[in-house]
Amino acid sequence: MHVLVTGASSGIGEALARAFSSRGDHVSLVARSVSKLEALAAELGRAQVISADLTVLESIDGVVDRAEAGFGPVDVCINNAGIQIVAQTVDVPVDEGERLLRLNLLAPLRLHARVLPGMIERGHGAIVDVASLAGIAPTLGMVHYSASKAGLAAASEALRAEVAKAGVHVVTVYPGPVKTKMAAAAMDRYDAPPAMLPTGTVEGLAKRVVRAVERKRDRVIYPDFYAAARHLPGATRWVMDRFSPVPPKR
Repeated sequence: MHVLVTGASSGIGEALARAFSSRGDHVSLVARSVSKLEALAAELGRAQVISADLTVLESIDGVVDRAEAGFGPVDVCINNAGIQIVAQTVDVPVDEGERLLRLNLLAPLRLHARVLPGMIERGHGAIVDVASLAGIAPTLGMVHYSASKAGLAAASEALRAEVAKAGVHVVTVYPGPVKTKMAAAAMDRYDAPPAMLPTGTVEGLAKRVVRAVERKRDRVIYPDFYAAARHLPGATRWVMDRFSPVPPKR
């Protein structure tokens, strides 16, 4: 299979690329950092590097064109690229907030539009949207991030039923706390660290995503401790409002 992974240069994206490559899949690695992608591609073997800034939405058609020129039609499209802003909303410059929304929400929707027609025509394919637990339980100090992930989660969940009869499967992924550099940087922004809760690994998450694609499962919530959040939104919202620390001003 040909698997396209955005945000593949580090963290969750790198782990997903490794996990699919280990099955023998061909992997298109998409991110801005050429050097990191090239090092990963050299290690994986069945991989190609596609350097792109996905906040430039007009570049996305070209990203898919380059991927398919190398490895053929995209069988699995993984929307993982994302950024976080941790600050009080009044301190977030408008252009920074909108850039986040382009990368976290609009770019995945563009990729949906680009790869779905071919998947539907072929009668098979999978889309994996990496949302966030913040899309279920919006987090103080992450207004733009929470909005983007809630939007992506809603789009992903709605798309599943729309394309299922055409043979295309959609997996919506809700990572909770996972050990990455981006997550650590976000936590460092708070004056007082959030309460210690179960934290997962990128490798653990990647294994579950691969399993979801293989077994056509609808969603992944990881670590498992957070699965109840989706079914108890009111209680989850109360906990978040009660115990989340307020981020500092910039």
